Amino acid sequence: MSKPPFLELPPGARAYRLETARGAFAVHDCGAPERGTALLLPGFTGSKEDFVGLLEPLASAGFRVVAADGRGQYETGGPSDEGAYAQDELARDTLALADALGAEGEGPLPHLLGHSLGGLVARAAVLRAPARFASLTLMSCGPGAVAPSQQRRVNLLLGALPVLGMEEIWQAMRELDQSLGETGEAPYSAAEEAATPPDVEAFLHRRWLANVPAQIAVTARQLLAEPDRTEELAALELPLHLVSGSVDDAWPVPLLDAMAERLGARRTTVEDTGHSPNAERPEATARALAGFWGAVSPSPG
Repeated sequence: MSKPPFLELPPGARAYRLETARGAFAVHDCGAPERGTALLLPGFTGSKEDFVGLLEPLASAGFRVVAADGRGQYETGGPSDEGAYAQDELARDTLALADALGAEGEGPLPHLLGHSLGGLVARAAVLRAPARFASLTLMSCGPGAVAPSQQRRVNLLLGALPVLGMEEIWQAMRELDQSLGETGEAPYSAAEEAATPPDVEAFLHRRWLANVPAQIAVTARQLLAEPDRTEELAALELPLHLVSGSVDDAWPVPLLDAMAERLGARRTTVEDTGHSPNAERPEATARALAGFWGAVSPSPG
């Protein structure tokens, strides 16, 4: 779960529901497409707010940035039917979002970025229709299933979903993270948890309760069973970028390094960050993204 550094949108950013052929999706939209448009997909139990720190620097670099809550995530909502959250369905949603952005701007193809689980969804969308995107960036997203340590956490969550309410699960997760934080096994240390601003802490709670349980269950199973599709992706004629922190608790950094080599992808490591460089060091992350997008889609003239 990414923790946004703050919640207030920068000047010029808008929060609204973007209409697509597959329904309306809650988005944050910032900037003008002087150098292109980017569509950002959040990770497991995440939301568009995970990218709030990227909006202003990427807009200042000349990009229109649209971060979206996926189906069943936070403010987009969705049905209780698990079939709605199959990876292929989420990939189709991504294509609908890209088409909606293209219809609005009538400009070049959008760059696609997926963080963590969002990277698996983005990969599925690109494999389905590579000609619909200018590039693909996988952020903190590996070739297949998550690491064994994270599989344990995901299995605990899957076991709790059928028997506990969302509030009960939230309290249990907080207690687990607090105990693991004392031993250094949690994504955030006890000191980092204590330093979380009250409004961000309240938001994390509110977001968790708003997620559709069926979506969490289905995407959790995807994290446990995702096959390695690196060779399929490498066969595409599409610019690829793999971004991560210098440590990662979901996919080990050496595995990500090897994946980038297999893909022939540009590789960026954002130092002093973990699984969410987008939230932990957004300025440095934005510079890396803008550099890649500018290189593969140079400005006219």
